[in-house]
Amino acid sequence: MEEKTNIIKDLTIEEREEIFVDIARTLEDTAREALVEGNMHFAVLSNNMAEAIRINADELARDDPENAERVLLQATAMISQFEAVHPYRMVSMAVH
Repeated sequence: MEEKTNIIKDLTIEEREEIFVDIARTLEDTAREALVEGNMHFAVLSNNMAEAIRINADELARDDPENAERVLLQATAMISQFEAVHPYRMVSMAVH
């Protein structure tokens, strides 16, 4: 994800918005996993950040690229923090 932060200034507005939506989705997935594991605090923080990014994705993509990069760095740090604490994540074996 670090390569995404380095090139965010070179992307189009649509590509930036897509990245923010993807990051929001990843944060929501991380929040769900944290909730299952009983880490309510992290789940709430992650979910709130995902919601804020999803709601403001258009503005983040259109406005100042430096602020967008800051938000992206904070979100990726949150995801990395969860992955560092939980290197062996649950894998669903459900058949749909």
